[in-house]
Amino acid sequence: MPAPNFYASGQFDRADHRRTDDQWLGELYRAPTTRYVPVWQYKSLFTDVSGKPEAVLLEAAEAQELASRGGERVFLGLDGEQAFVALDISALEQPDHVPSLAGRGYFADLRAVGPLLPREVGSLLAYARALIYWNSRHRFCGVCGAATASRHAGHQRLCTNPDCGTSHFPRTDPAVIMLVHDGGDRCVLGRQKVWPPGMHSTLAGFVEPGESLEAAVAREVEEEAGIVVSDVRYHSSQPWPFPCSLMLGFYARADFGRLQVQPQELESAGWFDRNWLLRSPEDETFKLPRKDSIARRLIEDWLAGRSV
Repeated sequence: MPAPNFYASGQFDRADHRRTDDQWLGELYRAPTTRYVPVWQYKSLFTDVSGKPEAVLLEAAEAQELASRGGERVFLGLDGEQAFVALDISALEQPDHVPSLAGRGYFADLRAVGPLLPREVGSLLAYARALIYWNSRHRFCGVCGAATASRHAGHQRLCTNPDCGTSHFPRTDPAVIMLVHDGGDRCVLGRQKVWPPGMHSTLAGFVEPGESLEAAVAREVEEEAGIVVSDVRYHSSQPWPFPCSLMLGFYARADFGRLQVQPQELESAGWFDRNWLLRSPEDETFKLPRKDSIARRLIEDWLAGRSV
């Protein structure tokens, strides 16, 4: 098995069996050893230490003040004896004006600092962001429109309409992401207009209903680049909570030839030589995708000859 990608939670114990134990949760929320992960408008709290970002976690006493101001808790799980809880404080207009947050640091998008964090910290922040996002987007029942209430320590929302009572659970959108190669030293990379200058990446797209992962790979490649692939092989997966995707990584083979790029999908795409990529400038004329992405992992493994 390949090593886990960025933001994968690894051996973190989500303790599903404790999510309905209200007494245990109440004690855990107040325990001095519990650490809270604050999330404000889907951003995480950081401070700079020796020029590098470091995540700021809160103690239970600090979190109680924020919870009293409308902060919603979501139990994340356990790392050994250490418990972690996400705390949504998005209702605060200016979090740095709250005593427990004043001077503690700054809120930033995880994607801006993810590669600079220890893997386990990035995974924890990604997990917290994903659940806070889901809860915030499911305040009302998608069946009848009534308000929903948090259940199972934030891992379920229940419709409050007694005639409906539908249970809603966190959703993840599966997306395939694939490096297409010719079986030799060439691979396909493309770029979208909205990406940073020079950035090129692998092809990707969401899985449609009734579609296998392999079929989604073939369809997306043909739609975006106009080529037919074969020998579709799984590589690894990555949770990507921006906002709620699970990236499923593949390699696929295609005969070298002219691409027919669909402008609705990509700004450009082309075949790139392995040796040229190994010497690529990594600047605004050409750069590979961000280092915390599975796209980067797929490319680097292929460049190193580790593709399956």
